[in-house]
Amino acid sequence: GYRTAGTVQINTERADEGPCDMDVKVLPDGPVIRISQSLGAGARGCRLDPAALESAVVIADAQLARGTDVLIINKFGKHEAEGRGFRDTIATAMMHGIPVLVGANHLNLDAFNTFTDASAHALAPDEDTIFNWLQSQLAETALVA
Repeated sequence: GYRTAGTVQINTERADEGPCDMDVKVLPDGPVIRISQSLGAGARGCRLDPAALESAVVIADAQLARGTDVLIINKFGKHEAEGRGFRDTIATAMMHGIPVLVGANHLNLDAFNTFTDASAHALAPDEDTIFNWLQSQLAETALVA
């Protein structure tokens, strides 16, 4: 029942046993955008398609501007750590008091903590914990408004 903006990642295994295809679904209703590139069997570089990711950012930003209860971003990744990707989207939501739920792996955790000025809270990855956190954030926002 909450209005959402952002993205969730969908990984699809490939028949050729190569690395999975990575897509993001822009919330709440799509589209689904392929954000990975097929670089060939021997490639070792980053498979992220930056242009595709930025397309998802533009669509998510438009959804955020229409009004949302919560911003969900699948990952604060290398692009965000370097100042690109969803970084400005996350900052906009934070400035407007919109709760932000974002994944962060250990590789980018220091950059994420610096970006959020260590104001983020780690949550257990289970539905009840996330739902309770969201309810408390929305209640806190309602008190401020």
